[in-house]
Amino acid sequence: MSMRALGVLGQARNVCRFGVALRYRGASALGLALRNQQGPAAISVFPARRFATDPKVQTSAEGTVDKHEFQAETRQLLDIVARSLYSDHEVFVRELISNASDALEKFRYTALSTGESELSAKDRALEIRITTDKPQMQLIIQDTGIGMTREELISNLGTIARSGSKQFLEKMKHEQQAAEASSNIIGQFGVGFYSAFIVANRVEVYTRAATPNAPGLRWSTDGSGSYEIEEVKDVDFGTKIVLHLKTDCREYSDEDRIKSVIKKYSNFVGSPILLNGKQANEIKPLWLLDPQSITKDQHQDFYRFISNSFDLPRFTLHYNADVPLSIHAILYFPEGKPGLFEMSRDGNTGVALYTRKVLIQSKTEHLLPKWLRFVKGVVDSEDIPLNLSRELLQNSALIRKLSSVITTRVIRFLQERAKKQPEEYEAFYRDYGLFLKEGIVTSNDNAEKEEIAKLLRFDSLKSTEADGTSARRMSLEEYSTIVGPEQKNIYYLAAPNRVLAESSPYYESLKKRNELVLFCYEAYDELVLMQLAKFKNKQLVSVEKEMRDESKDTASLSDLGEGSLARSELDTLIPYLQDELKGQVVKVKTTTRLDSHPCVITVEEMAAARHFIRTQSQQMPEENRFALLQPELEINPKHPIIKKLNSLRVSDPELAQLITKQLFANAMVGAGLAEDPRMLLTNMNNLLTKALEKY
Repeated sequence: MSMRALGVLGQARNVCRFGVALRYRGASALGLALRNQQGPAAISVFPARRFATDPKVQTSAEGTVDKHEFQAETRQLLDIVARSLYSDHEVFVRELISNASDALEKFRYTALSTGESELSAKDRALEIRITTDKPQMQLIIQDTGIGMTREELISNLGTIARSGSKQFLEKMKHEQQAAEASSNIIGQFGVGFYSAFIVANRVEVYTRAATPNAPGLRWSTDGSGSYEIEEVKDVDFGTKIVLHLKTDCREYSDEDRIKSVIKKYSNFVGSPILLNGKQANEIKPLWLLDPQSITKDQHQDFYRFISNSFDLPRFTLHYNADVPLSIHAILYFPEGKPGLFEMSRDGNTGVALYTRKVLIQSKTEHLLPKWLRFVKGVVDSEDIPLNLSRELLQNSALIRKLSSVITTRVIRFLQERAKKQPEEYEAFYRDYGLFLKEGIVTSNDNAEKEEIAKLLRFDSLKSTEADGTSARRMSLEEYSTIVGPEQKNIYYLAAPNRVLAESSPYYESLKKRNELVLFCYEAYDELVLMQLAKFKNKQLVSVEKEMRDESKDTASLSDLGEGSLARSELDTLIPYLQDELKGQVVKVKTTTRLDSHPCVITVEEMAAARHFIRTQSQQMPEENRFALLQPELEINPKHPIIKKLNSLRVSDPELAQLITKQLFANAMVGAGLAEDPRMLLTNMNNLLTKALEKY
């Protein structure tokens, strides 16, 4: 692999291959142009044989000390990597633990693939040991892994962005145990070690390779002018990193602080992490285990751990896939009701993104759509390309693909629960149905909208048992099956509750014809169905729109039914009503679709009109509001009130006028188009006063 540094480009805006523009302390971007032929580029910071000044050799009691001077440019690069690459200081713990874990995995693989004589102490315990020392302001991170030779120290610690783990993977790519080992190797970019300089003013590395007769070595630097390598005695196999902390970073010499960082980022690293002699990572990465081997108690404990909540998971989706992406996921659907933060669209999704058991983002944007923000869990994928700091996702197209795969699986999973556990799903829908409806409104994919729509549930007359008790609500699929392919529409009616739905004037005609109608009790339901528009080639039609469309030619009918006003009477009554309601209705006409109601109001799109009244009409004068709504008043010529009104307009014009206004106001309330129903009181009191004058 050919690697070389192109140096620092002052004030330049070059972006490295990993898609990250490195910014130095908030100033203009110090671009790093990296060139790569077969893998990640390398920025040479400590190239032992490339400096203008040859390494100096000093002698100590332990032997010779190789001292290498930094060039000014490499010091600047180190400063950028150490101080500007990571947005949060605490991630240095994650990076150093990940390096230690890689060292253990390399040792495991090497032990399996080589003979007994090629490794020393093959049976030693493989673990990561972390020690905090408050008085000395030190943090020590030690592993019992593969260790490093002098050449590897120079190569791996002497060159930024030269990843020993990546070289190791390249080397074993065609060997038999490679697949299993590679899935446990975390490092890719070779910059994690330098995150130590975020908090340390001096770093010492003690290491001893796992080969026979390997000497102990000490590598040290303060990150400014030089680094030294010398042989030392009594060094254990593996690697020990001693961080001499800066004064303002002394918190990282506290056991509780380190424990919290381990829990947050590295809790699922495969090897034991011992913090001051006590294991700090005891929870297993359940998403990598066989689903059949995980108990209910383990799921409950894991759910509480990742969600920081005290309720239980209602449903659990354990999902593994190799194509089109490598995905290991555990997703939980909470048993408790959604909180205020979940209800707000400003809240983050509850799914954490891991790669090879190391946390990348605890609240990952775009991993799931906003409408699934109530889902908690973990997604682990080896295919995710990360930037150098592992904190930002690089390839948005790949993330969109991952999101699409997981979202589709979640929808299918909920569809399965609805069929296999209908009662449990019904309880879930009562609490989280709002989020599913949000998904329909916000999705741009019509196929996805229809899949989500399969999860919706609505009340209807069919939802009542013979004894009058409420039964399970109906899905759109069930509706389509009941009415058959001959019916081209799915009818729905918006009303605050079942009583008002069944007594609605808009429902009368369809009820008489025994048509199946879905009842929508939430204010936003009809907007959702209007947005959906179609389900399985059937149009979603509100009963108000169906009534308006069907009655367009009713005015020309001569037979209005027995007991109706005569056509000649209507020919004078209708102009009277239009004159009295001028500026409020665009048209008055008769209808044969009403029985118990005297009149109704219809508009072209009732759902949109109601939404407008709720959200925007307060800012508009009344005449403009009616001009925009274009309401039509449809009267029932057989109703006693309409008949009496026809005679009163001659015998008592004042009372007829009050009744006309009240009928219109009542119809507007019934349609859900009244801005404030309290406005009816004035006219209603006047009407009562006039009606009681004779008594």
